[in-house]
Amino acid sequence: MSLAFLACLAVLFGLAAIGLPIAYAILIGAFAYLLAAGQSIGIAGKVLMDGLYQSFILLAVPLFIVAANIMNAGTISDRLLQFCVALVGRFRGGLGHVNVVASLVFSGMSGSAVADAAGIGRVIIDMMTRSGHYSRGYAAAMTAASATIGPIIPPSIPMVLYALVSGSSIGFLFLAGILPGLLMGLVLMAMNLWISRRRNFALEEPTPLRDLPRTTFRAFPALMMPAILLYGIYGGVTTPTEAAAVAAFYALILAAAFYRSLTIAAFYEILVSSARSSAAIGLVIGGALILNYIVASENIPGRVAQALVGLDVSPLAFLLGVNLLILLLGCVLDASTIILVIIPLFLPSCRELGIDLVHFGVVAIVNCMIGLITPPYGILLFVINAVTRIPLAEIIREIWLFLAVLIFALLLLILFPGITLWLPRLMGYAG
Repeated sequence: MSLAFLACLAVLFGLAAIGLPIAYAILIGAFAYLLAAGQSIGIAGKVLMDGLYQSFILLAVPLFIVAANIMNAGTISDRLLQFCVALVGRFRGGLGHVNVVASLVFSGMSGSAVADAAGIGRVIIDMMTRSGHYSRGYAAAMTAASATIGPIIPPSIPMVLYALVSGSSIGFLFLAGILPGLLMGLVLMAMNLWISRRRNFALEEPTPLRDLPRTTFRAFPALMMPAILLYGIYGGVTTPTEAAAVAAFYALILAAAFYRSLTIAAFYEILVSSARSSAAIGLVIGGALILNYIVASENIPGRVAQALVGLDVSPLAFLLGVNLLILLLGCVLDASTIILVIIPLFLPSCRELGIDLVHFGVVAIVNCMIGLITPPYGILLFVINAVTRIPLAEIIREIWLFLAVLIFALLLLILFPGITLWLPRLMGYAG
């Protein structure tokens, strides 16, 4: 490891520690390396532009963001929420179950945990607290925990980023995320049921069963988006990036023409907000591309792979060790940084040890999502705090049990790869 690389790491982590946005910290750290190594700063520009313009896959990111923002506007989210209430609101801890089912449904719209939390977070938290059965902290913690499902069930922005750095198929990654996402929802609902019985939460007023078909019909067009997305990809009609464009267009037609809930002014705000979010992600991606060039120049992946093979670690021990590291890093780093900067270091070792990259990617992304609710960083905790003004201390006090069951689900995914790979293999994946 050269002095130039050590200087890069020192600058990167030093700037991040004093609160500079991680994208800028990565870029400045990369510039420090190039200067210390006597290389031209122009290399950074070339690597960045080559990486962005040669990655058609990255177009899916802003398109999924636009689709999510349109679906969160107007009456679409209200109709979906009414459907969830009618479906599971009648059981013990009903609105907690609604919270999880709503996240499962909305995960098929956005591909972003933050979008799910910000989009329906305030609405469902208001419903839970207004009922008088749930504390503010419990409702907020439940919402933050369920929002982690968003990027696991397709579409998924983190999976697009992982496909960029690993070369894995987005289609098979999307398929591989379905059962893990359902497993996460199941363990969260089980924990909600257990807590509801322990604390004796009152039952909600059930929606009459005769109203369920009407509520389902009202939400049906929105519920069709994930099906259209997956059929487009696996039916050979569209590429994943084209499917993202179809999703955005479908959301626009649905909101503007079918539900008539989108005005020109609201659509303009959606485009501006989506552009800002896309630019923020683009900065992180650009910095990561330059940093990955530096890491490759230093042959860090090769050294890591040789060291691990020399230790003669088993694939399971390697997976457990890497996931423990990602879990710890998730306490202080955001998911995009881990996926774009940290995870590529372990991909050569995965190949050496015969670990399936689709399985590794889904497990790593689940781990990153758990990091979103892990104190002290836990960006979803801050998002919920920002949209509801519920004190962080109340949210953190209630988050630990949900965090525990999600880690349990992660362990199941590590120990039983079939949970992740069953659907891809059913569709012809040979990995």
